[in-house]
Amino acid sequence: MKTLKDVKTKLLANPAVRQAYDAQAPEFELARELIAARVRAGLTQGEVAARMGMPHSVVGRIESGRGTPSLRTVQGFASAVGARAVVRMGPLAPA
Repeated sequence: MKTLKDVKTKLLANPAVRQAYDAQAPEFELARELIAARVRAGLTQGEVAARMGMPHSVVGRIESGRGTPSLRTVQGFASAVGARAVVRMGPLAPA
């Protein structure tokens, strides 16, 4: 039986798939950060959504990494979990 790791390794061996996967890295990194902040605050997605005045589905979509939320939305999420959003720039990773 193949594991998820095996399937991922095989798929990422394809250069086109690897390029598409790498292009989504910033969205997934943001999603991981938002999820971690929510978990640290001890809140559910529904509780964050209620504090933001948004439907639960919006928080689910933000945390899934499907698309990039606006800075205003990220700031609202941060406020809802008792944090503040910080933007910083860093060097590009070598190609």
